[in-house]
Amino acid sequence: MIRRMKPILIFLTTLSVVVGGFAANADETSPNGLLLVANKGDHTLGLIDPAAGKMIATVPEDGVTGHEVVASPDGKRAFVPIYGNAGVGRAGTDGQLIRVVDLEKRALVGTIDLGRGVRPHCAVIGPKNGFLYVTTELENSLTVIDPQTLKVVSTIPTGQAESHMLAITSDGHRGYTANVAPGTVSVLDLEAKRVLSVIPVCKNTQRISLSTDDHWVFTSDQTQPRLAVIDTKTNGVARWIELPGTGYGSAPTPDGKWLVIALPKVSRVAVIDLATMKVAHTLDVPKAPQEVLVRPDGAEAYVSCDASQQIAVINTKTWAVKKLIAAGPGADGLAWAKGK
Repeated sequence: MIRRMKPILIFLTTLSVVVGGFAANADETSPNGLLLVANKGDHTLGLIDPAAGKMIATVPEDGVTGHEVVASPDGKRAFVPIYGNAGVGRAGTDGQLIRVVDLEKRALVGTIDLGRGVRPHCAVIGPKNGFLYVTTELENSLTVIDPQTLKVVSTIPTGQAESHMLAITSDGHRGYTANVAPGTVSVLDLEAKRVLSVIPVCKNTQRISLSTDDHWVFTSDQTQPRLAVIDTKTNGVARWIELPGTGYGSAPTPDGKWLVIALPKVSRVAVIDLATMKVAHTLDVPKAPQEVLVRPDGAEAYVSCDASQQIAVINTKTWAVKKLIAAGPGADGLAWAKGK
């Protein structure tokens, strides 16, 4: 009887090793969470399963256009500011709503009405207080919202027009806005709710990000292919990094070594070595890359490609495009929603 069971035991042992091996590999490569994308072209929020490499659902925004998105820290909800149907500084509708999406139900479950057309755009969750900070462009301000009650709790002036994008330091004390047409960056005391400084950068700037140690602020000159590097200690432009094309959205890797930046006009992505402040790698991606998001574990970077309706997935070890994921038309703003 024992002799008859030996082959079975050997088979089961071998099978468990093989299956266990596959499970271990899956755990190493499969992210625990969802990638969210604002699809401007069809006015939806797309929910992407990065492990499966596909968009698994879309949530309609009721016929209006959101450019950006942010997820709640628990990964249960998403907030989509409804900007309007035009680009920054251009004539068009002036949005006044922020949609609240339940990511499990895959449905709209609330709306924050700001009461007037202010073009809410970039949304960021405060890392310490959990408040929702949204750039309200037409009022030269940030609007601060309690995400639990969905009520406005305060506003913070930026002192500049077209405050389009926002980055917040890891301690939640400082905010930095990219002010497009003025070509400036506003430095904000988020606790005192006041402007600390306005930094002249260039004729026209776009997008903004912070290094992981909060030492550097990055924003792209829209008139020349170069990236401004602002020292947060001096609140001045410390240097410029030459780029192979005009820069746009950027994001650092969690280890602080790299900055990944989209170059829309040349359909490429550049990877900057932050130790040398020079471009170390460039990659071809589909047409019109917009926003960059690096997964919290640092294993992959995601780049929304507007014109091609795709997300480019970049392996951050090899700096190669791993795959392309179909998204919606006008794929733009990205966010990471934590998994269970």
